[in-house]
Amino acid sequence: MSPSEITYLTVLLISIPIGFFFKKGSLRVKQLGAAAVGLALTLVTCHIHTLHSLITILGTWLIINISSRSCHYLTLGWTFSYLLFFRTVVAFGFPEPTPFTNAVQLLLTLKMVSLANEVQELTQAKKQEVISFAKSPMIGVIPKMPGLVEILCYSYCYVGLMTGPFYRYRTYHDWLNQPDPSVIPSWQPLLSRSKMLPIFGVFFLVVSHFFPLDYVRSEAFYERGLLFRLFYMMPIFFVFRMRFYVAWLCAECACIAAAFGAYPTTAKSRSGGGPTMQYEPLSRSADGEVSCSITYDYETIKNIDPHGTDFCVKVKDGMRYWNMTVQWWLAQYIYKSAPVRSYVMRSAWTMLISAYWHGIHPGYYLSFLTIPLCLAAEGAMESGLLKHLSPTGRLYGDWMQWFLKMRAYDYMCMGFVLLTFEDTVHYWSSIYYCIHVVALAFLLLGKVLGVRREQSSQKGKDRAVEN
Repeated sequence: MSPSEITYLTVLLISIPIGFFFKKGSLRVKQLGAAAVGLALTLVTCHIHTLHSLITILGTWLIINISSRSCHYLTLGWTFSYLLFFRTVVAFGFPEPTPFTNAVQLLLTLKMVSLANEVQELTQAKKQEVISFAKSPMIGVIPKMPGLVEILCYSYCYVGLMTGPFYRYRTYHDWLNQPDPSVIPSWQPLLSRSKMLPIFGVFFLVVSHFFPLDYVRSEAFYERGLLFRLFYMMPIFFVFRMRFYVAWLCAECACIAAAFGAYPTTAKSRSGGGPTMQYEPLSRSADGEVSCSITYDYETIKNIDPHGTDFCVKVKDGMRYWNMTVQWWLAQYIYKSAPVRSYVMRSAWTMLISAYWHGIHPGYYLSFLTIPLCLAAEGAMESGLLKHLSPTGRLYGDWMQWFLKMRAYDYMCMGFVLLTFEDTVHYWSSIYYCIHVVALAFLLLGKVLGVRREQSSQKGKDRAVEN
């Protein structure tokens, strides 16, 4: 493990026991204490570069107070523009930020954009109340405009500070105002969520030792045979998954320990977004006793589904099970407002924004912009062939599709970890851009089969009319 990975893991492990303390705390203890811990961690790991996050927060606060109606668009422009400056500060003569500063800045960008959207939703809800003379039924709308101190506390809350999960201001507000956190379970969900952590950790250490990424950058690697080069991307992606499984599961455990993001199951919460249905947080009997009949879940802060990631059939589903809270953010604030309407083009737009959010390394763009091609090929084959197969044929088709999905993610992962244009293209060209070629072939095949089926169907209709 690198020193940075050890630091990340230490921060995550410390966050778990701290959570039990904050779970029992009052509103002020949670608000100020959690922010103090987060700010201390930021200062220790980011040093003077903490100013980047402070500037981002103050800029968002000003935008919200100047224009609450259009603050969601202005904040998106502000935070993403600042990301560009943040990643090119060296060109302006400023010191290079630490990796931890980058992690804080990434999550903070999501928070500020989401906060601005929540403020805009509040403005719309109040406007609707004035028009209809009735309280807005919108679910998840924040109760009031947050002030600067509240925004600072939300921004620097230690929960999910560097690794996620992303959560909305409303989720944070609900945590501060939990009426009786003692009835919300923590130990059982925490143990259930963490049971695979040791296994994932051992897998990461063992496989990363025998299959180091740096070997791909050496000339010796490209002297090996084609089959070896094709195989090598599989353990690289495996190590990549194990690293994030450990990080995100630890982060979820920190949330669970603090009862952060806990809602009744009747709320039907979504990862990142929170409740989608109205719910009663607690029920009390006539004598004031709390009812134990309510069950809670932590779907709001669920960020990874390892089983779904590894064993889902489609590329599309693989994205849904990975970094789930950020996927919700992208779907809510980027995909829905895309300047184009088709599914593939919207996906391409979303992947472009996601690549930019991750960084300015060419490998991100090469990888993320390969996804729309895979999605298009997947859709074409589904409509042209797969949905017309018999149940047995569909079973074999699903296994083949799962195998190709995993190889596609192996392939794209190489760009994500190699980062540079030269290294990524060098590796992809050494395996003859196989996934791009296969995806294009299936896209064309699916389109051809689809056209033929339409022609056959039309001929059948014409014969029926003639008869």
